[in-house]
Amino acid sequence: MTRIAVIGCGYVGAVSAACFAELGHHVDCIDTDEVRVALLRQGRSPIHEPGLDALLRKGIDAGRLTFGSDYPGRFQARIVFIAVNTPEAQEGAADIRWVRDAVATVAVRLRPGSIIVNKSTVPIGTGELVAGMAERAGAEAFAVVSNPEFLREGSAIADFMKPDRIVLGGDDPAAIARVAALYAPLDAVVQCTDIRTAEMIKYASNAFLATKISFINEIASICETLGADVEQVARGMGMDQRIGGQFLRAGLGWGGSCFPKDVKALAHMAAIHGAHPQLLRSVVEINSDQRLRVLQKLRHALGTLEGRHIAVLGAAFKANTDDIRNSPAIELATLLALEGAHVRIYDPVVAPPRIAAAAPLVEVAGSLEACLVGADAAAIATDWSEFRTMDLAAAAHAMRGSLVVDTRNCLDPDAARAAGLDYRCIGRPVEERPKSTAPGVLPPLTAATGGQ
Repeated sequence: MTRIAVIGCGYVGAVSAACFAELGHHVDCIDTDEVRVALLRQGRSPIHEPGLDALLRKGIDAGRLTFGSDYPGRFQARIVFIAVNTPEAQEGAADIRWVRDAVATVAVRLRPGSIIVNKSTVPIGTGELVAGMAERAGAEAFAVVSNPEFLREGSAIADFMKPDRIVLGGDDPAAIARVAALYAPLDAVVQCTDIRTAEMIKYASNAFLATKISFINEIASICETLGADVEQVARGMGMDQRIGGQFLRAGLGWGGSCFPKDVKALAHMAAIHGAHPQLLRSVVEINSDQRLRVLQKLRHALGTLEGRHIAVLGAAFKANTDDIRNSPAIELATLLALEGAHVRIYDPVVAPPRIAAAAPLVEVAGSLEACLVGADAAAIATDWSEFRTMDLAAAAHAMRGSLVVDTRNCLDPDAARAAGLDYRCIGRPVEERPKSTAPGVLPPLTAATGGQ
């Protein structure tokens, strides 16, 4: 197997390193955050990602996974992955300063014949920038390959080990083949392109997924107006193989570290080069409006938000992660507080100090019960299992009011109303209506039943 190095041990770097070690490679990981490195050396992930701690410990115990905060004088590994963060900057531009720093530090330490692999999400053209920087730093006989990641928080290990595809971009076929060989045990489809196309595939993929979410949220708003059920609409749409059912869940909108910055970065790149990204701008606008729609639901049902006690259930941007970057839940809680409500928030995984730092106007509760006690209304903002399976009768008893706005459509409406809750959701009728048929799918039509 191959010795590789990973620069940056955040979400992408830590998951990729642990999975490469699981595939049998020796992985040297470097991160300048000494606290993060100390955790990783103990086999403890700095992020909440199911299964990652166990995979880290397995790699460390096998001697295939090491972590450090210092760069070597000369890399033993001849394939070096850059997996540092590329946060959002002004006007939505991607900030690649950490990529620049990493490349400048790595380039002077490379052995001849090495490969720099861009794993970070970077603007189109960064591969050429990296090649120029490395050449000016004196790197000899090197190649640059783009290898974008497609890891979903909460299921990143499965996404790495069972990928839909592996994208590799570059102009050196031998270098691409060497990087592809790292993934050989996965028996995955490998798409080889030029480096700019590989960089664009990452942005276009995330932008399209964000578009699907914004689209179904706009349809949900129309469904509410016309009395249709968005859950059944999405199900019917998803059965069409041309559309597919993933990312067609109406809710509070998308957040996290990828979609917000990547959609804005793509729109920014398009605009500064003379294109007109109207669709991308609308996708962002619809997503922002979704938070306001939920706030309006609460205001309409309560009459006023001033002085009301509202429980917000969830702080992470989605379940199975502790990531609160661009979290719709945090944004909703803050908007409610700015409207004069007394807001209490609870998340089963995100540490209370982190929530308090992100939402200073909001009180942080230590349990679901403590969050609900005395509330005039509750908003389910993250679809954690604890909320999907909560005792609805106990919730109704704990609250002062009865209003529950389920922004993730994760409760059964009939069960919630039977428990005495005034249940509202996204894209479904407020009041239950008699159904002509039971929900579900009927058997295929046949000649005997009038089919053709």
